[in-house]
Amino acid sequence: MKLILLSGGSGKRLWPLSNESRSKQFLKVLTYQQNELESMVQRIWRQLETNDLLDDVFLSIEKNHVDIIQSQLGSKVPLIIEPERRDTFPAIALAAAYLRSVTKVNLDEIITVMPVDPFVEDSFFHKVKELEDIIQQSDADIALIGVQPTYPSTKYGYILPDENEKNHDHYLNVKFFREKPTVEEAEQLLEQDALWNCGVFAFRLGYLIDQLKERNLPTQYDELIDLYERIPKISFDYEILEEAKQIAVIPYNGFWKDLGSWKSLTEEMQTTIVGNGLMSEDCTNTHLINELDIPVIVLGTSNLVVTASPEGILVSDKEKSHQIKEMVTESRQRPMFEERRWGWYRVLEYTNSSNGMEVLTKKLFLHAGKNLSYQYHHKRSEVWVIVDGEGEFVLNNVISYVKSGDVLNIPVGAKHGIKAIKDLEIIEVQMGSRLEESDIKRLFMSWEELKQSIRQH
Repeated sequence: MKLILLSGGSGKRLWPLSNESRSKQFLKVLTYQQNELESMVQRIWRQLETNDLLDDVFLSIEKNHVDIIQSQLGSKVPLIIEPERRDTFPAIALAAAYLRSVTKVNLDEIITVMPVDPFVEDSFFHKVKELEDIIQQSDADIALIGVQPTYPSTKYGYILPDENEKNHDHYLNVKFFREKPTVEEAEQLLEQDALWNCGVFAFRLGYLIDQLKERNLPTQYDELIDLYERIPKISFDYEILEEAKQIAVIPYNGFWKDLGSWKSLTEEMQTTIVGNGLMSEDCTNTHLINELDIPVIVLGTSNLVVTASPEGILVSDKEKSHQIKEMVTESRQRPMFEERRWGWYRVLEYTNSSNGMEVLTKKLFLHAGKNLSYQYHHKRSEVWVIVDGEGEFVLNNVISYVKSGDVLNIPVGAKHGIKAIKDLEIIEVQMGSRLEESDIKRLFMSWEELKQSIRQH
């Protein structure tokens, strides 16, 4: 069995900590051993390892999330990279094409797809393993995991088992699947003992390849990448599940939760304060998460979530916190905080003067042994101030040692890069007519390749 983890999300429901480059699954707010914080994706990766499911895992991820995945899980994670976010059907289609045409997986191979962010017990992964046997032993095209609903939610898909069909010890045949019904429909489905869909799908690779052919979509990975932007943005549930003829479901009676809002996420946090802040003892059911350097103090409140980051500040009643998705509109503003493969950066200030000159000030942190790419820019110069740490700095193929207190001037068009010998903290000031990520021309990602190139010249 090959396991595909889907990592997507727009970053709205857990604003202001989440943004376009750091969706909810990457927020380090869950407590692990000895009060160590971990993200949802780190938690599920750890659970997969515990349950011997890491050997055949691929992670489907949009290109903007590659750095943060490598920062949190390491650089050796097998990735299937979406050129842009287009919902779950395009993502799963791309993964199927990749497995078939790039890794040459047999069409009879069982593929299981699941999200990276469910909050579950280890017993859930025993059910994931059972999906392979169900596809092999039954006539089902797709096998699912279903959990007992607790209320008539409109956020989930519903699976209605077929009482007239012969059911089996480990699974039930499905009468139909309904994605995100109205409240009235959900209430009726609950009366019929419907289950919530957990977002886990298992099928033979050949089944989905046939589905692509029926839709006149290419089954070669490179060809599908080329027309990816033209694939409709639609979920796998709507496009495939609601039309599938033979579906089986495994009922799961253990703990399962979607941490999709501040209310549900804070219910699973083992600490009430993350970051620089204080809370009075009379605060009840209140959580404070602060990523800023300045302190936040919360006094005498109940049932609140208070979150502060470079993106903004949220103070919300927990029951109303889901409304943030509607209030946070699409914005072209650059992310104010990003986690990268080498560390992280935080935007301190941005100004746009009347003469068209833009100035962007960032604080960068590089972990020891990590490096920025060797790069240059057409439209901006930079000044770096080494605040703390030691490193190797390269400017136009000349290597120098740098330390705390050094000021580095990087003219427009100058090739430059830096590697941290010890943890490096840098204040970076960008100045130019147009400050954007597309103005980065990368020459070498690896420090070893860079130094080898310098030696050869």
